[in-house]
Amino acid sequence: MRQSSGSTLRRLMLAAAFAAAAVIGSAGAAAAKDQVRVAGLTWPGYGWWYIIEAKDLAPDLEITYQAIEDPFQSFALMASGQLEVISSTAEFAPIGASQNMPVRQITYGNLSHGTDQILLRPEIKSAEDLRGKKVAVMVGGLPQIMLGIYLEKNGVPFDSVEYVNVIMDQAAAAMIGGTVGAAELWEPFASQALAAIPGATKAASTADPEWAETAIIADAHFMNADWIRDHRDVAVKTLKAMYDAIAWWKANPAEGNQIIADGMKMSVADVELVIGKDGSGLDSGLYPYNFMEAARFCGAAPGEPPFGQKNGQMDDYYKLTNEWWVKFGVVKEMYPADKGVDCSLLKDLYDSGYRG
Repeated sequence: MRQSSGSTLRRLMLAAAFAAAAVIGSAGAAAAKDQVRVAGLTWPGYGWWYIIEAKDLAPDLEITYQAIEDPFQSFALMASGQLEVISSTAEFAPIGASQNMPVRQITYGNLSHGTDQILLRPEIKSAEDLRGKKVAVMVGGLPQIMLGIYLEKNGVPFDSVEYVNVIMDQAAAAMIGGTVGAAELWEPFASQALAAIPGATKAASTADPEWAETAIIADAHFMNADWIRDHRDVAVKTLKAMYDAIAWWKANPAEGNQIIADGMKMSVADVELVIGKDGSGLDSGLYPYNFMEAARFCGAAPGEPPFGQKNGQMDDYYKLTNEWWVKFGVVKEMYPADKGVDCSLLKDLYDSGYRG
């Protein structure tokens, strides 16, 4: 029997209402995803964020990674509430504390295990020859601290050289051009500079056991302290997703390196040069800490971290970087660790039974 036009209209309206409800429900589900904005350098050691997205390791989070090559710009954005997470080198915590910024170092990331090197030009035979010379570093970054430690270890005052503030490609160019006598470079710039300068020497490498034990040259991950306070559950989920991604990479290094290369717009060869091919972290210049290693370094789980480090060494690390920033005049005084470090998210994960 043919339906009346009124009945048909009512059925069409009902069907439309159900369809609209389905669309709204779908949009609501999408909108329910918590947004997590992450920034960091174009650096393979931060490529876990791309793996999270590619492998859908955080289905209820919308995690986006933005490459920002100036870490101080990233931290300014975090301080203004425009970023939740920053992956960066690990020296910023005392600087943030000195400015009362809502920035907390929440975990240790990757140990530089050969990727950072101090190179000398052929005419420079020792640290002593650097007195009065220019050296290329990132002023206010770990390369400056590494060069300062190298000089003092070899009997040369840290302030007897002129520190030239340049980013890595410019530092390599300055070495090649001869405008500086030494530079602290990380890969792939260190290998490129050595190949381009006949007679240049490698004076120090973070592969040396003394550098690994102090753990001074490393990456870390930072979070907005206000965001942690207001969205602690999301912060914990974000941290878990990152360690899930690291665990996935360790089991699938070839596919993982391709994902990172695509995300960072780098060659797979350059990714492998930094984090290796086999997932061990020992066949390259950067050792990514898994969850338990990072938790132990932070004192959030029992046991000892690798490389002769000790449980809870994060506080010593913070103190050492703070001391060097006082020497360099970057900060004026020593600041309590809890002004720059927060290991409690790692502790929450460990107490929940998570082991990475």
